[in-house]
Amino acid sequence: MLNQLVKLEFPELQAQKDEIVLSNAKNEKITYELENKILHTLSAAEEVMDLLNNDDLIDILADSKKISSEIEEQKKISDIAEKQIDETRENFRVVAFRASLLFFFITDLDTIDPMYQYSLQWFQRLFSAGVKNSNPDSDTQERIKNLNTYFTLSLYQNVCRSLFEAHKLLFSFLLCMKILFGDNSVDIQEWRFFLAGASGQIDVKPNPTDWLEDIEWAQVYEQLYCMDQLEAFKGIEAYFIEFHKNSRRSMMPPKLIRRRCQVSGKKDLTNSKRWF
Repeated sequence: MLNQLVKLEFPELQAQKDEIVLSNAKNEKITYELENKILHTLSAAEEVMDLLNNDDLIDILADSKKISSEIEEQKKISDIAEKQIDETRENFRVVAFRASLLFFFITDLDTIDPMYQYSLQWFQRLFSAGVKNSNPDSDTQERIKNLNTYFTLSLYQNVCRSLFEAHKLLFSFLLCMKILFGDNSVDIQEWRFFLAGASGQIDVKPNPTDWLEDIEWAQVYEQLYCMDQLEAFKGIEAYFIEFHKNSRRSMMPPKLIRRRCQVSGKKDLTNSKRWF
């Protein structure tokens, strides 16, 4: 994906990169042939005096030294140019990473329904269109942002057209989570709790409320206890028990968690933590 992006975004740089690769390969071939020629001449001589009197060997060695010097100079120049090209390419690696992340995500959609099949060729055409149609910008970071935003939305819209209505919300959620995982914005323990809920043996404390049945309290407490083990939600168990009367009016978790964050002085939650 990175090569495809650079070809579209910086065609002259990619052409120069390809030329350097071909030139290096050609120089390595010439060096290899010269070494073989020298070895063949040395092995053909029966005595040391034959080597000293062999004008062809002297000419070969002289040519080899001259060509090697020229190749070395070319390599120094090409190394500098290649380093500059690679630095420019590396700036846009995050775009290629996002694209590859999304490609492998949509190829897994066939686990939801076997009808959902997407080819690499289709994906590459969509990616090329995204590079061409996204807003240009001279600032590299803004350009990267424009590329990622445009292509992600374009992919979402195109894939949604092929999904059953019942699967669109699931696709939207999984797409967001895939991007967050790619940005290292999701705590793996929070994700496990979100998927599996409370687990293990938990000793339920006595029910402090007068508005929850004991069975309901046991289920609520198990969730609160496990959430309390997560760094972002630490203290929520004690908060609920202490302010359970106020919590009755705000049993929707986001409200309860935001109140707990305000009391503890922690910053507001990220989007992924609000979902959890």
